[in-house]
Amino acid sequence: NSCPKMSENRLAIFPTRMALQGLKQKYAAASKGHDLLKKKADALTMRFRQILKKIKDKKEDMGKYMKAASFSLASAKYTAGDNLNHMVIETVDQPTFKLKMGTDNVVGVMLPVFEPLVESTQQKDLAGLSKGGQRINKTREVYMKALEALVELASLQTTFVTLDEVIKITNRRVNAIEHVVKPRLANTIKYILSELDEMEREEFFRLKKVQNKKKRDLEIMKANIQAEVAARAAKNGGVAPKSIAVEAPSNMLSQSDDQDLLF
Repeated sequence: NSCPKMSENRLAIFPTRMALQGLKQKYAAASKGHDLLKKKADALTMRFRQILKKIKDKKEDMGKYMKAASFSLASAKYTAGDNLNHMVIETVDQPTFKLKMGTDNVVGVMLPVFEPLVESTQQKDLAGLSKGGQRINKTREVYMKALEALVELASLQTTFVTLDEVIKITNRRVNAIEHVVKPRLANTIKYILSELDEMEREEFFRLKKVQNKKKRDLEIMKANIQAEVAARAAKNGGVAPKSIAVEAPSNMLSQSDDQDLLF
């Protein structure tokens, strides 16, 4: 039952030693990548929890700021009367609250960060008004604090959403390497090792067969020679020849007495 599962969960590759070496390197790289991604996921999760706690605290503070701002606006309207909107609009000619977008690098993940830029040039323009000037400036200060808190909360929530998505992607990669890539590479390595062992056994068996065949051929040759000797002995009237040997080739340089040649 384990063989079909292993055959399904391995790479389709020809079993060679070169392929085995390459798969071992890939397995080592996958293990290292898994460890790095695991550390990255842990760091992102830690930052995620810190931001979650900050968001909880900022939301509680935001309620207090908005409550104070609403009360201050109601007080300013009561003091200045119906001319509040006209007085504020007439004194505004350029924005005094701006946003600057930056980034924060957390283990290679770029997180958006919003920074408020407050200009205090028009903070005392209404101080000289005879009716509600100080109350309007106070309301403006309270709303500025509420805006700064709102921007910080928006920055934290944007970072929270970005981190949540990155953590999900990182965890999917970690699980894919741990439960798919590494087992598949390990099964393929086991398959190649088993095939190489099988090839070595087949080669050893083949060599044994060749050696045994050579021994059988030598024994058959000896038996044929003995049969030929016995046949000659029977042909010569029962007298067996002394031996059947292969004469060594003569050396022409070692012969001293040569016969004369007649032309």
